[in-house]
Parts: sequence; C-alpha cells; structure tokens
Amino acid sequence: MERITTVEGFNAVGAASLPGLVGVEVLTVEGPRLTSRLTVRPDLMAPIGYLHAATVIALADTTCGYGAWANLPAGASGFTTIELKSNFLGTARDGTVACESTLVHGGRSTQVWDATVTADATGQTIALFRCTQLILYPR
Repeated sequence: MERITTVEGFNAVGAASLPGLVGVEVLTVEGPRLTSRLTVRPDLMAPIGYLHAATVIALADTTCGYGAWANLPAGASGFTTIELKSNFLGTARDGTVACESTLVHGGRSTQVWDATVTADATGQTIALFRCTQLILYPR
C-alpha cells in the first residue's frame, strides 16, 4: 500500500470505490487531522426522507481511514477498521455535510480516531464517531 498524504491523492484513490460512489471529497490533510465533505443527494437518503445513517458512516469511516493511511507508522503496509461506533444527534436533508477526524491514539499496532460530522447549512453536529484501526505489517 503506497502511502498517501495529499488531498489530491486521496480524492484520486477514492474516485473508483465507495468514497467516490457516495461523493466523499477530502478537503485538508494536516498531520493527525483530516477534513472532508459530501453533498446530500436523494440517492443518499433513507426512504423516510433523512440522510441515511450508512452515508454518514461512510463519510466518517473514510475520513478516519484516510487519516490512518496518511499517518501509518514506519514499516507498516496498511490498516483495517476493527471497531467503529457512531452516535447520531441530528440529520441533514440537503446541502453538504462536513467531517473532521482527529487522531486520538497513534500506536504501533492500533490507531484510534474521532470524527465529528456536521450539517454545513446549520452548523449542527449530526454525528459523533470513533473507530479503531489495526495497523498491518508485511509478513
């Protein structure tokens, strides 16, 4: 796994996979902090008319995962999410939602990341997210 540390690199690598499918756009990569956003679209909504929880999870997990990727320890060959949790506090029906992830623990075998997802139009926090990434090494 080639180490990526730039906005352009993450947006390019995600274009042909789930991040591109849901429209995740990386905005900043600043050491142990990464920001992103996505535009709310009808196909990302739940049938009841609110932003689907899976869309929010995809945004937050991608943002944290890219942060882990940019901050892999020396010698690491990759990472994988081994645990995640989200508390939903609100929703969005249109506009854009933003995500900011920060590194809480950067160990040799695991990283813990927190993310906050907000509705850009109102500034309302719609989700608090935490995940643990297992750091992988060549065998």
